[in-house]
Amino acid sequence: MSTAPPPAPPETEPPPPAKKFAFPSALTILAIVTVAVWLLAFLVPAGLYDRDADGSPVSGTYHRVAGTQSFTERLKDLFLAPVNGLYGIQDPKTGEVGPTFAGHLYGSAGVFLFVLAIGAFITVVFATGALDRGIARLAHRLRDRGALLIAAVMVVFSVLGTVEGFAEETLGFYGLLVPMMLALGYDRMVAVGAAILGAGIGVLCSTVNPFATGVASSAAGISLGDGIVLRFVMWVVLTTVTVLYVIRYARRVQKDPAKSVCGFLPGDREQRAAADAEEEPELTRLHKAVLAVVVLVFGFMIFSVVPWASALTGEADAAPYSWELDWSFAELSALFLVAAVLVGLVARMGEAKLSSTIIQGAADFISPALVIMLARGVTVIMNNSKITDTVLHSIEGVVTGTSSGVFAVSVFLVNLPLAFLIPSTSGHATLAMPILAPLADFAGVSRALVVTAWQSASGWMNLWVPTSAVIIGGVALAKVGYDKYLRFVWPLLAILFVLICGFVAVGAAM
Repeated sequence: MSTAPPPAPPETEPPPPAKKFAFPSALTILAIVTVAVWLLAFLVPAGLYDRDADGSPVSGTYHRVAGTQSFTERLKDLFLAPVNGLYGIQDPKTGEVGPTFAGHLYGSAGVFLFVLAIGAFITVVFATGALDRGIARLAHRLRDRGALLIAAVMVVFSVLGTVEGFAEETLGFYGLLVPMMLALGYDRMVAVGAAILGAGIGVLCSTVNPFATGVASSAAGISLGDGIVLRFVMWVVLTTVTVLYVIRYARRVQKDPAKSVCGFLPGDREQRAAADAEEEPELTRLHKAVLAVVVLVFGFMIFSVVPWASALTGEADAAPYSWELDWSFAELSALFLVAAVLVGLVARMGEAKLSSTIIQGAADFISPALVIMLARGVTVIMNNSKITDTVLHSIEGVVTGTSSGVFAVSVFLVNLPLAFLIPSTSGHATLAMPILAPLADFAGVSRALVVTAWQSASGWMNLWVPTSAVIIGGVALAKVGYDKYLRFVWPLLAILFVLICGFVAVGAAM
């Protein structure tokens, strides 16, 4: 009698693969930062400085104030943080920000619309095929001189940064830089580095930038030209170091794509084929006309935002020339919307296609626009809870009574956390310099050196902080993870940190 074979053991499904940690998106990071700052406001006591006629805090007048916000009001601030970050209005009497107040716009509505307008313009340009063909042609011609292209872009951005605070405007160039760098065999991080670090290092080493050096010098009671020699030497050295850093990374990625920090998205590697083609791509008359419009629009944008009188005379309060436009984000948004329509007319798109392309372009750029809005909402929470002056007061206590060299480095160090909380250079200067500048007199340090140390701290932090619209908006536009950007930039940050401390210490000893 035969026996049946024993039943086979039941098949077990293999365990699911362990999920790899994914760094949160920019929106999630800012949501976390918003909640963290809101919670911190419960622990940091509220305080205020007395203000002079110009609204600047008066040294030695800090005093604690009773918290005027109930828990419900604080909860409302948290709830409305994104709204206030977009179109919050600051009441000139109380200083609080809210969507229903009367006063000055505190939110980022201008930058928000600017990003959407840029998206519409760039998308329309790409729809014509002219930019693709133009980039392919340029990549073909510079396929063996990519380093020269990177250096040129970064130096131009750095010059604009040191002269007029060119930073947020870089958001308009990602639509050009990303495909261009990919076509040259680099990755998206090279485009991010060229834009953020090129302009950022210029702002860090501002020479006559009226929005940083100008505001700070005025608040410190000195001329815009005071300390310009040290700042110019810093600009030359730090810009050179930064450009070489990005070029070194770009060459490494071009030689071995596996060494890319951010990796490649589908289709990225195929863009190199245009540069490797034996025949140079041809440009039709339509392509040339569209590209001419693109060049004119970006050139006009740069011309329209430069404060030429201040930049050329070195005087922060110089009367503007009659031909200066002094445009800001409102006018720039209108410029790019009109330019999008103009490109559509030149390319003979037709009303239906042009309208749908503009809408699609704005939709594609909504993510970085929302990120910018959230970043601004963080500062609203600090403002309404009245903890910003308390942070300033703690800095005032740290830097008092030190030697000249230690004082200069201390000014740089103590401004780092404040720059994280207040990424706006002009806002940071307006709040901090009236407190820090008088302290320099007791330490035997020139007030110009305090301005240099302060703007170095603000500029260094704004190369990486997630509360900066330039950083978060830039990585979002380039589709690069914020964590990947930090991994790319931290060695350079360390180098710049050491160089800055050395410069301000030597400046104090001179």
